[in-house]
Amino acid sequence: MNRLSDIDALDINDSDTVDAQAASWFARNRNEPDRAERKAFADWHAEPAHARAYAEFEQLWADLAQLQQLNKPVPLPKRKPSIIRPALAVAAAILCATLTTQIGAPRTLYHSQVAAHAKGMRTLNLPDGSTLYVNANTRLRLDFSAHQRIVHLDKGQLYIEVAADKERPLYVQAGEANVRVVGTGFDVRRSQQQLVVSVAHGQVAFEPDAKTPVALLGAQQRATYTYAKGTLQQQTLTAEEVADWRSGHLSFRNRELASLIDELSLYRPQAPLQVNHAVAQLKVSGSLDVNDPDALLNALPALLPVKTVASADGIVRIEPSK
Repeated sequence: MNRLSDIDALDINDSDTVDAQAASWFARNRNEPDRAERKAFADWHAEPAHARAYAEFEQLWADLAQLQQLNKPVPLPKRKPSIIRPALAVAAAILCATLTTQIGAPRTLYHSQVAAHAKGMRTLNLPDGSTLYVNANTRLRLDFSAHQRIVHLDKGQLYIEVAADKERPLYVQAGEANVRVVGTGFDVRRSQQQLVVSVAHGQVAFEPDAKTPVALLGAQQRATYTYAKGTLQQQTLTAEEVADWRSGHLSFRNRELASLIDELSLYRPQAPLQVNHAVAQLKVSGSLDVNDPDALLNALPALLPVKTVASADGIVRIEPSK
């Protein structure tokens, strides 16, 4: 058993408290934390200072593990004095004594920030064997450690083919929402009005927030969470509809106008779109060229009884035509 009480009881100064917390969370996360603990960790990790301390501790642990593999004294890699703080080193030493017999050398750590341009898609081959597709105007952060893989979706859309690893599940965190998988292919879109998860194959657990029950989604299923209403709706898709934006074209059938415009906004960040509540629930079918979103916007009056009105503040409003 990990002696977490030894870590929690460290006598440290107030300035070192964050380091001790980082060490404690590091140990807890290696013991398959439950949902409540993962939520608590996500809240703690959201603070930039906490995230830095945690990343520094992971790196220090990796350095110590590398030294342990070598059967001769080797100095630690040189670092700036401000990076390895005394409390961090002490906590790492305690963890070495309590955890080394139970876990081997950690896998390669991977941290990265990804931002996509206004047009076009990016494809990344990740070190765990997963393949990540990033849509236009998307910003995310990758945080892979020895015990879990986390993708922080700040805004936009991604599709990921996840390499299976039962010992290291993958999470996509989008604000309060959390999506958990082991090995599958799925799409996540985080826009202004909705959070949408679509599954190509495998199964994912989608938790929109702490108040909404977890939704288990299988192949060709989609769940749409609407922020304003706090509602979660599920639907069945065709295989071609999951992450079809990767081909450059989106197809939609009987789509609510408000939901369609929310997705369209992803491709037009320079000019906000708003939908009048009187036409928000109108249904529309058609297709969207992701490289020419205005073509669909201009075609809407021919498809529905609506008109587009551009205001001086740059906002484009979709209103009833009469």
